[in-house]
Amino acid sequence: MDIKISFSYLPHNDPEASLRFYRDLLGFEVRKDVGYESMRWLTIGPPSQRDISIVLYPPLADPNISEAEGQVVLEMMAKGTFASLMLSSPDVDAAFEKIQAGIEGSGGEIMSEPTDQDWGMRDCSFRDPAGNTVRLQQIG
Repeated sequence: MDIKISFSYLPHNDPEASLRFYRDLLGFEVRKDVGYESMRWLTIGPPSQRDISIVLYPPLADPNISEAEGQVVLEMMAKGTFASLMLSSPDVDAAFEKIQAGIEGSGGEIMSEPTDQDWGMRDCSFRDPAGNTVRLQQIG
C-alpha cells in the first residue's frame, strides 16, 4: 500500500494576512486562490514540495456546523488551540532569524525562540495571523 499526504487544512480568518505570512514571510507559493461569495480558500505550499499542499480555509464555511460551534471554533483559533502546523528546516536558527526579522507587519507573532527540546529536537514556534500555532523543527 502506498499512501501519501496530499493536502492538509488550516483555518484562516483573513486571506490577505495569510498571504503576507505564508507567501511573503515563509516563502510558500500560492497554488490556488478560490473565492466564493465573501470567502476565499488559498492553497499554498513550499516550492520544494509540489506534491504536498496546505489549504487555508474559512472556518465557518461548513454549513453543517451550528452558530454555537462556529463561535467555539473562532474562540479556539484566537487562543491558538484549534489547529497547528509543523514545519522543518535543516537550520532552524537561520530560518528563525529571517522569520523574526520579517514577522512584524505579517500578522504573526513569535511564541518561542529556537530551543533544544527534551525529546531531542531543536525547534521554535510562532503564530500565524489566524492564531494557528506553527512549530519549526530542525531536521536534516
